[in-house]
This record gives sequence, C-alpha cells and structure tokens, in this order.
Amino acid sequence: MIDIDHSLTPADLARAIDRMWQLSAVKIREIEANQQGCEGTPVITVDGLYKSQGWTEWTQGFQFGSAILQFDATNDEEFLCIGRDNTIARMAAHVTHIGVHDHGFNNVSTYGNLRRLLLEGRIEHNQRELDLYELALKASGAVQAARWSNTFDDGGYIYSFNGPHSLFSDTIRSLRALALAHELGHRLMSENDEPVSLLDRLVKHARTTAEFNVYYARNRDRFDVRGRVVHESIFNTNDGNYRCPSTQQGYSPFSTWTRGLAWIILGYAELLEFLPTVSDAELQEFGGRENIERFMFDAARAASDFYIDQTPTDGVPYWDTGAPNLAELGDYLNQPSDPFNQHEPVDSSAAAIAAQGLLRLAESLRQRGISDGQDRYRQAGLTVLRTLLDEPYLATDERHQGLLLHCIYHHPRGWDHVPAGSTIPHGEACQWGDYHLREAALYVGRVIRNEPYYSFFGPAQPS
Repeated sequence: MIDIDHSLTPADLARAIDRMWQLSAVKIREIEANQQGCEGTPVITVDGLYKSQGWTEWTQGFQFGSAILQFDATNDEEFLCIGRDNTIARMAAHVTHIGVHDHGFNNVSTYGNLRRLLLEGRIEHNQRELDLYELALKASGAVQAARWSNTFDDGGYIYSFNGPHSLFSDTIRSLRALALAHELGHRLMSENDEPVSLLDRLVKHARTTAEFNVYYARNRDRFDVRGRVVHESIFNTNDGNYRCPSTQQGYSPFSTWTRGLAWIILGYAELLEFLPTVSDAELQEFGGRENIERFMFDAARAASDFYIDQTPTDGVPYWDTGAPNLAELGDYLNQPSDPFNQHEPVDSSAAAIAAQGLLRLAESLRQRGISDGQDRYRQAGLTVLRTLLDEPYLATDERHQGLLLHCIYHHPRGWDHVPAGSTIPHGEACQWGDYHLREAALYVGRVIRNEPYYSFFGPAQPS
C-alpha cells in the first residue's frame, strides 16, 4: 500500500522537476538527432537506445508531444520547433488512421497541445495555424468515433485494433479526441448523411468501459474486487452481448494489468474535468450531468483506491497484480518497489500515468466541493511523482535516451529487454512513460508557478 506523505506540497518537488527538465532536454535532442531517417517510430529502449517495436504506430505523438511539453515548461523555442515541425510534417497519417484506438495518444498530444499553447498566447497567434490544428482535431475525433461497435443495451464502444469484439481500457484516454472535436462543433457524418454526435459516443464508450472493464465488488464473478480493472472486454458482435474479460498485455483476465488500471484512473479524471465545459442541456440527452458524473466518479475512485492499496509503499506498481512470481517477493506491498529483483518487473510507466490521474481526480473533487478522498488522492499523486523524479527511476545518465527507467511494454510477449545477469527486464524506458512523466511534471509545475491550469481542452477560445 502506498505510504502517502500528507505533508508533501507541490513546491517540495520544484527542484526535482527542474532537474528532470534539464535531463529531458538532452534526451529529446539525442532522439531527434538519431531518429532522422530511421524506419518506424521509437517505442522502447534497448541498452539505452530507442528502437521501434511493430504492433501499432501509437507512440509517435508521445515523441513529438514531449518536445512540445518541453517548450511549455521551459520556453525554449528549440523544442517548439522540433514538436511543431514534426507534427506538421509527419502526423497527418495518424489523423486519418482508421485502424487504431489511439487517436487521443497521437493527436491530442501533438495537435492538441499546439492548439492549447496558441490559445494560451504562448505561441504567437496565427489564425491559419490554429485552423490547421483544429481541422486535424476535428478529423481525428470523427475518425476515432467511426470505429464503433453497438452493444445489446443501446450502448457501444470504440473497438480496439483487435477488432469489433474488443473493448480496451486504454481507449478511455482516446475519448479526449472526441471531446475536442465536439468542443469545436464537429460531428461524424454517416450513411445517408446521418449525423452522429461525438458527445453521444464519448458518453456511451465511457459508460460501457465503466460497466464492463472496472469492477465494484458487486458479485460479478469470483474475482470481483472493487477497483480491479480488466485490460479487455469481449463482446459478441452478432447481438452486442458481453461475453468475457480478456487481456493482451496483462497476466490474466482475472488479475489487473497495472498500466490498464492507470489508463482508467487518468482517463476518467480528465473526462470529469471536461464535463463542466458541456452544458446541462447537451448532457440531458445522454442521461444528465448527475448520472454521467456518478458513473465516472465511481470508476475513477474505485480504480484509484485499488491502485493505492495494491501498490508498494513508494507508489510504483509491479506490472500485474496477479503476476505469478510476486509471492517470491514476500510482503512486497509493505515495502518500496524493487526494479532489480529477480522475479517480476515493475512498470514505472503505469506510475507516471496514475500520478497525474490521482492529482486530476483530487482537483475534480475540489471543484465540486467534495472533500471525501480529495486529500488522499492529491497526496498519493504527489508521493508517486516524488518517487519517479529520483533514482532509480529517473534516468540521470545522459547517454541513456530514455527519461523514466524500469518501464514494461509487453511482458507476456517478451518484448522488453532483459539485461545480462538478470532474469527480468529492467533499466529501460518507453515513449509513453517518458511523455507522462513530463506531463505530470508540467501539471505540478504550473500549480507551483500559479499558471493556467493544464488541461487537454485548454482555455476557452475568445468569442
């Protein structure tokens, strides 16, 4: 269980955050210099050097988005140029990619961040540039929403790259693409010019995920523990009925892959931040604000409580809560994580994602005047982030291209590098881990400096 430091403040992390950005700059430059002309997108490191790993192209947005976050935090225009130039030159294919569930990762991290900085006045205003980013975001949201399967109860979900039967927990964070496109007044046009509301699909997907991918101790099955998350739910595409839990990157359908758990925490926390920008009248058609916020808070709080309870004291989880060799680690939940053990790997990328989610969930509670859990989640998020901003998790060796060490991509498939003398992978980084550490640091850094609150939808556009 995380040993939450209730005395920790954002300002206590300021020096560590500054050091992280200094290291981050070196690593972004190194990746940019060494990826020119390379085939494939950098995904994970091997011996400290980024390489591609074929599955889907879901990490390019993290690569260029990291440079944009670096500019946001430091005002160094070198990184704005890296992020903006590469977004315009290389991200268009991701906007119209019909084969993935990753639009929120790729396109909101790039076009979305650039739009936000323009609206904040951090980039010199250029209407045509803003138009480009907003057109890309409209198209991305509609393309993502078109990847749709209906369920038996008039619900539905954006299906994963596995096919129409598959609902991934990861996709909850791609709903940001639908949210932005809806905010921009866009909709999906279907057969016979039938308009499809992107807000409708956002709410339906979020509700289906909350119902089937998150557990609430309601005797759903023998493994129904409150807050447990399944990576994938399987549906019968003939009639839309739910069939069973599944997993791709976790150990078992009846255990919890911790990065999937983290996606749930952050995904719902961000949606709860977005909902106040939508009018009551718009939400009424989809069940009303109270109903929608209730199921989102239920999912976010259950997953957050499970994360806190099922993670070692420093806030970094092992890759799956049911990993078969965890028993060899003894009382592992009541001691700090050990990335160098010889039994099961940790996944620091899950911690980076969860840290931000916990902080955002606390803020959503604060904004609604709900005190229950507010301090617990905020302080847990800060505690986790403090761990990640220091060794052994922060990559202080400038020769290593990664920023956050001890990440795991796909342990069942054996894609992660196992160094000589070890029986498990450790010491490597991944694009999503690096990006989300930067994003969590940017979030807290803005709080420290009393700057505008960092959200994916950014400030309201002037009328």
